[in-house]
Amino acid sequence: MIAIIDYGVGNLRSVEKAFHFINADAEISSDRNFILNADAVVLPGVGAFADAMESLNRAGMVDVVKKVAASGKPFLGICLGMQLLFDYSEEGGGNVEGLGIFKGSVRQLPHDMNLKVPHMGWNLLKIRKECGLFNNISKSPFVYFVHSFYVDAQDRDIVTATTGYGIEFDVAVAKDNVFATQFHPEKSGEIGLGILKNWVSAFKKN
Repeated sequence: MIAIIDYGVGNLRSVEKAFHFINADAEISSDRNFILNADAVVLPGVGAFADAMESLNRAGMVDVVKKVAASGKPFLGICLGMQLLFDYSEEGGGNVEGLGIFKGSVRQLPHDMNLKVPHMGWNLLKIRKECGLFNNISKSPFVYFVHSFYVDAQDRDIVTATTGYGIEFDVAVAKDNVFATQFHPEKSGEIGLGILKNWVSAFKKN
């Protein structure tokens, strides 16, 4: 069973539906025991970093996410759920502390690029490193983004994909059992469903 963490932030139903579409058992839950005992865990998220961290704290999910990440259990962060894994975000003009599972920061997309911010729509995924998520995926896939901030990972070895939107930035990371994407697999058509299938297949083999 895949537990999708409900902490009051995120497009939970669309993530759940995507897993059901690929015949994977997934359930939205705010029950810490259910999440800790699940076979795999997903942290979705949309909106502001500070609000999401506050919601995680209020829901008692900060230690749950950290325990799952440290346990070796398969974990997938999506969009804001990826950003929250890092040390801090510059959103709101300050340094808002994140979960600190990965070293790095979350930065504002520049407003002087003559491009619309937020970055919203389909963009080319540049696969930098094989991590299992991209097995049998086109080498130049297009995936769907909605965000105004981007991850700048300190450890370049964890970066598995980037994209270009005025600047090039990190959009997928992986280390051991923890995977995360800035783009929305659940909104990225067949490519996105293929990525979710790869994640499910990887943890089912373990």
